[in-house]
Amino acid sequence: MRNTVLLCYVCLLLIGAHAIGRYRGLEFLESCSRNDQKLEICLARTANTLVDHFRQGLPQLGYHEVEPIILDELHIALGGGPNGYRAQFKNITARGVSALRITGLRTRLTDDEVQLQLAFSIPRIRAAAKYRSSGTLILVQASGAGDYWGEYEDVRAKVFIRAKPFLYEGRRYLRLQQLKMDFSVKDIKMGVENVLNTNSILLAALNLFINTNSQELLKEMKPDLRRKLVQVMSSFVENLFGQVPYDAWITD
Repeated sequence: MRNTVLLCYVCLLLIGAHAIGRYRGLEFLESCSRNDQKLEICLARTANTLVDHFRQGLPQLGYHEVEPIILDELHIALGGGPNGYRAQFKNITARGVSALRITGLRTRLTDDEVQLQLAFSIPRIRAAAKYRSSGTLILVQASGAGDYWGEYEDVRAKVFIRAKPFLYEGRRYLRLQQLKMDFSVKDIKMGVENVLNTNSILLAALNLFINTNSQELLKEMKPDLRRKLVQVMSSFVENLFGQVPYDAWITD
């Protein structure tokens, strides 16, 4: 009798493990019916639930800490010729990204492809980096090296994801095929400090120019920054899709 009970218990565990699949610990995910007229609202709600838990870390997916987001290097170039401004930013750390909220979601589902378009907002991102620059900004000599800081408020972004379902050990998963994104920032404050061989007057003039023209500077940084962010986001989405079966998100 005892052996029979033990065998039943083991079977239940195995059945439960199969039902949970590889996403054990993510039972809070709400699956959404493909036939639900409010499918997109349901998926947005599930995505925001995942974000809420993600802020505390998701070790079951390999994320013990979610911040800061780290980018290795970015470049900016303004103007041509020998006096054109060039800047290199290294070891960029960004905090506040995990406060994002999904504000809109559109989807297109077929048997062999999933398309998602997400809109989200982030109240504030604070960034810091080491920088080195050369050249001039208007009439201000901007050659030097030091610390960069930035505060980006009311960040809004759109992300397009295209993925294909595939079978693995009898279950369907998604494989990322394409990820594109764009973003805008309403208010920007940024500057440099601890700049070597620069007096306080030149430093104040440089920071005044940077803040007065912050949107233009962001525009120049955007192509390189967007490319880096797509790499970071693609890595996260690939890991998420590889760990969590398709039916955790969408059921037929």
